[in-house]
Amino acid sequence: MTKYTLHIGNKNYSSWSLRPWVLMRALSIPFTEQMHRFGDAPDWTSYRKLSPNGRVPCLQDGATVVWDSLAIAEYLAERHPGVWPADANARTFARCVAAEMHSGFSALRDGCSMSCGIRMRLRETSSALATDIARIDAIWSDGVNRFGGPLLAGRAFSAADAFFSPVAFRVQTYGLKLGAVASNYCAALLALPAMRSWYDDALHEPWRDAAHEKEILAAGSLLQDLRTPAA
Repeated sequence: MTKYTLHIGNKNYSSWSLRPWVLMRALSIPFTEQMHRFGDAPDWTSYRKLSPNGRVPCLQDGATVVWDSLAIAEYLAERHPGVWPADANARTFARCVAAEMHSGFSALRDGCSMSCGIRMRLRETSSALATDIARIDAIWSDGVNRFGGPLLAGRAFSAADAFFSPVAFRVQTYGLKLGAVASNYCAALLALPAMRSWYDDALHEPWRDAAHEKEILAAGSLLQDLRTPAA
C-alpha cells in the first residue's frame, strides 16, 4: 500500500495545510503527518530541501513530491475514489469552486487570518471583505441548494469541502455573518470528525508564532483564547 507523508504547519494557523489533511482523513486515505512549526528556522531550512516552494503543505509519495494543495488533491484523485464527486455536474461545480477558493478571496485571507483557537471581534469589515463574505455565502448556498446537501456538492465529502474547510474556522473565529443555508453548511463542516480532530489538536498546541499572532490581533479585539497556555 502507498505510504504517504503529508508535511503541514501548525494546525492553529495553517489553513493551506488543513485542505489536504482533512481531505485525506475524511476519505480514510492513510498517511503520516509531519509538522513543521512556524518560527523553527532550522527545521524550515531542512524542509526547503524537500519542498520546491518551501511552503506547506507538501505530500511525499515515495520519491515523488507534490507541493501545493490543489495539486495534492488532483494527485490523490488519480489514485483514490471520492476526491471529486462521481456525478459529472457536481464534479464540475466542485472543481470550479475549489479553484476559485484556491486563487481568490484575498481580502478574506488578509483580514481574517486563520487561528482556530481564538474568538475575535473584527475592527471593521472593508468593502472587499464584505464582497468576499457575500461570495462565500453564494457559493455555499448554491452548492447545497443545487445538490441537496448537507455538504457542498451532495451528501459525500469531497475536495470542494476540503478547500472551504479553513473558511469554516474563520467564520467561527471572527463571527462572520452568513445566510441560513450557508450557516447550516458551515456547521456541518465544523461537525465532521476530521474537522473536530484538527480543531482539538489546534487547541492543544502550546506554540505561538509571533508573526501570525500580530497579524491576527491587528484585525480586531480578542474576545476569547481557548488554546492551551503558550509554552
